Amino acid sequence: MKIYRLETVQNLPIAQEKAWDFLSDPRNLKTITPDYMGFKILSGESPKIYAGQLIQYIVTPLLNIPMKWVTEITHVKEGEYFVDEQRFGPYALWHHKHFIKPIKNGVEMTDIVDYKIPFGLLGRMMHPFVVGPKLKEIFDYRRTALIELFGNYEA
Repeated sequence: MKIYRLETVQNLPIAQEKAWDFLSDPRNLKTITPDYMGFKILSGESPKIYAGQLIQYIVTPLLNIPMKWVTEITHVKEGEYFVDEQRFGPYALWHHKHFIKPIKNGVEMTDIVDYKIPFGLLGRMMHPFVVGPKLKEIFDYRRTALIELFGNYEA
C-alpha cells in the first residue's frame, strides 16, 4: 500500500486570528479552489469549525465529471490546527492537517496531506502523471489566491 504526502508551507502577513477565521471557515474553500473544480458545498457549512463536523461537497477534479466528497473535521485546536479526513470521495485515504502558527509579521500556514489513490497498481501508475501534478496545481492556486487576498509576506 503506497501512501503519498503533499506538504506546503506559506507565510501570510496577517494576524493568527484573521488567518484562523478565514482558513477554518469551509465557506472560504471556494475562494481558494480553482474554478474548473466546480467546488460547491452541499451541506455542513458552518462559520465555526468543530470536531465531528461533516461537510459534503461536489467537485469536478478530472474530465468535468462531478463527484461527491464528504469530509469530517476530526480534530480542532482553536486558532492553531484542524484535521479533515475524507469519509467518501475520490481517494482511498485522505488525511489533511492544517496548521497555523504566529511568526514575525504574520503567520506560517502548513498543510500536510497524506493520501492513497484507489485502483492499486493502475492508481500508482497514474500518480506521477495525473494525481500528483493535479494536487500540486490546486495547492499552487491556493498559494496565489491567498497572496491576492492577504498580500505577500515580508519578514
